[in-house]
Amino acid sequence: MSGPVLEASGLGWDVTTAAGPLRVVHDVDLRADRGELVVVRGASGSGKTSLLRLLAGLERPDRGTVAVDGTTLAGRSEDELRALRRDRLAIVFQDFSLLPVLTAAENVEVPLRIRRTEPAERDAMVAEALALVGLTGHEHQRPDELSGGQQQRVGIARAVVGRPGLLLVDEPTAQLDSATAAGIVDLVAGLVHDTGLAAVVTTSDDAFLDRATRVVDIER
Repeated sequence: MSGPVLEASGLGWDVTTAAGPLRVVHDVDLRADRGELVVVRGASGSGKTSLLRLLAGLERPDRGTVAVDGTTLAGRSEDELRALRRDRLAIVFQDFSLLPVLTAAENVEVPLRIRRTEPAERDAMVAEALALVGLTGHEHQRPDELSGGQQQRVGIARAVVGRPGLLLVDEPTAQLDSATAAGIVDLVAGLVHDTGLAAVVTTSDDAFLDRATRVVDIER
């Protein structure tokens, strides 16, 4: 399919507070094509996480539009948006959101179980995703047996196991030491290069800037 994987135009979102409406996301234009790493940079509290939630269809904007692979999110039902997230995009949040009772492999296979992928194909896809993020040999470890960087890698493996066209990653290095963070930067940039997906990464870490196709600055 031609055209951008992701396109947002004039995107805005307000929340209601005791003091009145608060602009959380204001007038954002953003585009990501296949094989591009787009970095969204901004200080804490600038609305980066909220922007990703809008791009993923987890929140509905007050202004502007979002389209994924040419499909406009506005007017879509919750079931349609869930199907979009299941089949065409994936999002990785700061807290990794791993299920503590499951092993690394079991965490990664969750999206495939939701899709009802056949067991043999599922096992092969999980092994491939763990290999992509450098975790072959860690399949049977639970999250509390993994380092922070390894947990982040499991989260990324779970996001890409279904081979989405769009990957959204929120502050992937925020909880990591500098050496571990550098490995995550290399991992995300490598996935974009090797698989051709489009990635949008929010960060306040300048280490991503040299690897970015383009940088979008978010200001309060």
